[in-house]
Amino acid sequence: MVEDVELPPWASGPDDFLQKSQEALESQYVSEHLHEWIDLVFGYKQKGSEAVAAHNVFHPLTYEGGVDLNSIMDPNEKVALLTQILEFGQTPKQLFTIRHPRRIIPKLKSLSRTSSHSVSIAESPVSPNEESFEDLTEESITLAWNNIAKLKLDEQYKIHKEAITGIAVTCNGSSVFTTSQDSTLKMFSKESKTIQRSVSFSNMALSSCLILPGDTTVISSSWDNHIYFYSVAFGRQQDILMGHDDAVSKICWHDGRLYSASWDSTVKVWHCVPGETLSNKKHHFELLAELEHDVSVNTIDLNAANTILASGTKEGTISLWDVPTATVLHQLPCHSGTVFDAAFSPDSRHLLSAGEDCCFKVIDVQTGMLISSVTTDEPQRCFKWDGNTILSGSQSGELLIWDLLGGKIIERIKGHTGAVMSMWINEQCNSVITGGEDKQIMFWKLQY
Repeated sequence: MVEDVELPPWASGPDDFLQKSQEALESQYVSEHLHEWIDLVFGYKQKGSEAVAAHNVFHPLTYEGGVDLNSIMDPNEKVALLTQILEFGQTPKQLFTIRHPRRIIPKLKSLSRTSSHSVSIAESPVSPNEESFEDLTEESITLAWNNIAKLKLDEQYKIHKEAITGIAVTCNGSSVFTTSQDSTLKMFSKESKTIQRSVSFSNMALSSCLILPGDTTVISSSWDNHIYFYSVAFGRQQDILMGHDDAVSKICWHDGRLYSASWDSTVKVWHCVPGETLSNKKHHFELLAELEHDVSVNTIDLNAANTILASGTKEGTISLWDVPTATVLHQLPCHSGTVFDAAFSPDSRHLLSAGEDCCFKVIDVQTGMLISSVTTDEPQRCFKWDGNTILSGSQSGELLIWDLLGGKIIERIKGHTGAVMSMWINEQCNSVITGGEDKQIMFWKLQY
């Protein structure tokens, strides 16, 4: 029976003690580190060399299977061992032999929702006028995602003859480049609301596009197995990379390196020296790595540090690759059909994928474990997300906002009259452009 209990100095009474203890156990910090406790008690750090390294070892008799009592014939020895086991206690059964994934948690920092125990300005270690630019940017992004359901259609234009497959926007937002299955790359002016340029590289569909830093070059991938470099300044095709044996489905760029995914079952990493630095004005391409798959690769994405690449195939497999060593880290059969889109969360801890099988899947990047699955009514062709909320473009043309943790739709927004094929979102996450099967681009803005 418990007699009088002396409360710690930070608790004004029993109720306050219980409330603060509950808040601590349910805090952001505990949620972020809960997997570490699981690793020690039930996981891979419970036994073996990892347990020794973590200083997490106990008496051998406390572990399950540490001694076979049925094999001991001497009754005195068996009683002695039983007494020891009762004295030391018993270590829980080991349930996991690999790292446990972190818990997916919503961001607590929000401008639209405040805690019931908010810190006053006087208590805050940083005064409002000392808030960094990064903090303000993060808060503006958080505010945008908290209000993403208020996305409204601003303008729409039919600029292609077939489905729009890629969207890229200049840094100042004045020009929008789009690729289409009609084989053209178009440059649309937001100011004049007109098509300023239309370029056809071949008679095959273009699958994606991106703009290099400085807004001087646009790169487009094509179903004719080639990648085209277009000079914005000179208004002409600048170079061709003939690097694949089948259609190029998706391209990414970072720090002088081009990543190209193809239906030839490879993802290739190229080192590119821009043409402006060379006397012949042509790009120089060096193949650095070739990531081989069993089937056609449909989509790729790089994490924020550009150290891990995710690839999704036409048979539904997701692979995570270590970019520096060009080796596969994890490979999971996630979807029963084509992976339409895949993207890392902003903190790179999780990867979200959308498939032909009408499912969203969430993978823990560190462990490669599938930790969440959300079923949708129809395939989601493309999406953007902040780690908790998803903005997706559906097969029917609607834009859907999803609460990932709740696994439910927050809002449906009427959009295209065919599948939403591509999506672009600005850095502040308050402006969205979508391209559809209906040959239109739609400009969306948040209205707070």
